[in-house]
Amino acid sequence: MSWTRRFPAVPAALLAALLALLSLFAAAPLASAHEERPVELPDGTGSVPQYRAGEPDLVVCKTDRPAFERRISAFPDDLKQRNLALYDRCEKSGFRHLQEAVDAADRPGMNIAILPGLYEEEPSLPKPTGECASLTAPNSSLGYQILTYEQQVACRHNQNLVAILGKTNLQIEGTGASRQDVVIDAKYQKLNAIRADKSNGVYFRNFTAQRTTFNSLYVLAGDGFVIDDVLTRWNDEYGFLTFASDHGLYKNCESYGNGDSGIYPGSASDINNGRGYDVPRYSIEITGCRSHHNMVGYSGTAGDSVWVHDNEFDQNMGGASMDSAFPGHPGLPQNHAKFERNLIHDNNADYYHHVADGTCAKPPAERGYEQGVVCPQISMPPGTGIITAGGNWNLYENNWVYGHQRAGFFLSAVPAFIRGEEKLSKQADTSHHNRYAANILGKDKSGASRPNGMDVWWDGQGRGNCWQPGPDGSTPGTLPQCGERRGAVSGASARLAGEPVKLAQLLVCADYSVQARKLPAGCDWYGARGLQRVETQIALAVAAVLLLVGGLLWWRRIRPLRPSLARLGTAATLLGLAGLALDVAGSTMGLVAGSVPALALLCLGLWWTGIGVALRPTRPWLARLTLLLGALTLLDAFDKAVLMIPWIPLSPAWIRALVAVVWILWAVVAAAGPGGSPAAPADPGGDPADDRVPVPAARTRTGAEPEAAPGAEPGAPEGEQR
Repeated sequence: MSWTRRFPAVPAALLAALLALLSLFAAAPLASAHEERPVELPDGTGSVPQYRAGEPDLVVCKTDRPAFERRISAFPDDLKQRNLALYDRCEKSGFRHLQEAVDAADRPGMNIAILPGLYEEEPSLPKPTGECASLTAPNSSLGYQILTYEQQVACRHNQNLVAILGKTNLQIEGTGASRQDVVIDAKYQKLNAIRADKSNGVYFRNFTAQRTTFNSLYVLAGDGFVIDDVLTRWNDEYGFLTFASDHGLYKNCESYGNGDSGIYPGSASDINNGRGYDVPRYSIEITGCRSHHNMVGYSGTAGDSVWVHDNEFDQNMGGASMDSAFPGHPGLPQNHAKFERNLIHDNNADYYHHVADGTCAKPPAERGYEQGVVCPQISMPPGTGIITAGGNWNLYENNWVYGHQRAGFFLSAVPAFIRGEEKLSKQADTSHHNRYAANILGKDKSGASRPNGMDVWWDGQGRGNCWQPGPDGSTPGTLPQCGERRGAVSGASARLAGEPVKLAQLLVCADYSVQARKLPAGCDWYGARGLQRVETQIALAVAAVLLLVGGLLWWRRIRPLRPSLARLGTAATLLGLAGLALDVAGSTMGLVAGSVPALALLCLGLWWTGIGVALRPTRPWLARLTLLLGALTLLDAFDKAVLMIPWIPLSPAWIRALVAVVWILWAVVAAAGPGGSPAAPADPGGDPADDRVPVPAARTRTGAEPEAAPGAEPGAPEGEQR
């Protein structure tokens, strides 16, 4: 059912205003999380490859035997003997570089063993020459060329230290006691340490890949892959990047020190689009991994049908994120990720200062990644557990989410034109049907209290979203609750757009560029606090306007009224002052859950209601508009703090803002005109009545009208006679 058919009564003016605001997002610079050649998703006929334990077909080692023996000296005896035997074989018929062994794999199903050592792949490091130095290809926003598959084959080391192109069921395994015994090091001279492109059934096991200008281990357009007990670290962008792939498995992996994410299953095969929560299978499974000290532990633009369970994401800026915010990714909008039994905690790192101080402007080799520097590649809210920026039908169940300074869960929508889709019917296609149930919030596995700043931050857009009962602090203050069965939602909402102030914050915060060293002023993601925050600046601007207009209206139109109405108007005005003060104070508390914003709305609603009642005898039409504004403000307070009203397509804040603009203009005209004294004529404010105070005639003690003086006209001042 389309939004326009679902809400036929939505005023055209409201939709026009909404679209005008959303169009502001088009002004924000769009960075691409990952730019690649156009690629189609696999047809899904593959399968997850199985580990093959036998003797390897090909062996890779270095020639320094004493160094090799030192590396294996502490191994268990049986593992040491196996490595010695393999080394003897390698000396006679092995390879010195992994690329040489990959090139020698001439049939499907071959195994390559890499013996302990440091592999810098020296033949692959030189810069391209000849035709490879002058390829014609578009440039990405980061400067690298977006090559076709044929160009990758022809010039495989333009971007890749090790290129695995068009191989089938190839297994590459380190033979050390741990994944750090075999290290493949790009030395920041290549975009990728290992690239497996159109190589179905590839299996990686027990080694480390590191130090690239993009990602350590890259699987592209593969139907079937396994990443097993592999470590990636110290990369400009990603540790693990799998893109446009199906039948994938990450297990027992680790990643840290990456400028984007440790684990990135982008554009996973979109096999469940159009389904509800119950799906036949997931395209990629991630289990037993730890991703820490990155910008974000896990991320996935179009991370569709990914099952993420029993992992740990900690000490990042954000624990995990999925989004629909970047163009050029098959499978958008993102849908059907399932997160369960993950440990997501203490993701409070803040690496933006490395951008501000110029560290990230240095060449990658000089930035200090090995000493803990991370250069964040995109904008994101630090101190957050799981971020969903435009996604549908995601399940978050039975996770431990704790110790975050900002929020445990963060949900916002992304208009479709941000990803390059202009159809009006698609602009509100995220975020819908995201279910957060049975998670352990604010406590670690032992049960110790480890609260989040707030458990839930939601911009308010979407239908069918639901949360478990009793989050410890959320915005909005109450949330639609999940029913016992999936798909059941109590108080389900269906909103076309998020809260206007939250949208303004997201717009401001998105204007970030690591290349330009641009950190948006006004965004608390980058350190803005108090009066620096855009929310506080908006609240101050609104308060200043309402204080000026409301004060003028009180002085000119309410203060001269008869005492009972003047007292009511004065009391309401004092409530309005309190509401404005609370609104400004609440806007500075972006990292703290509380009732201050709703209390501010309550005071403002009572202010407008009292002013409307006071104005009714003298300016009935302005009074009616004022009472409408008061009712909308009280409704907004109810919506945010008591119950999110399920049957309205826009938050009361949108309607209230539009009505407030009209009220301000009308109130200025009414207050600025003549007629501030009882004897003054009515001003041109549009009302048929003026605000002159009626002066009752003097009465006798018995209540009878006094007799007129002889010769005087009725109503003439005393002493005036014919």
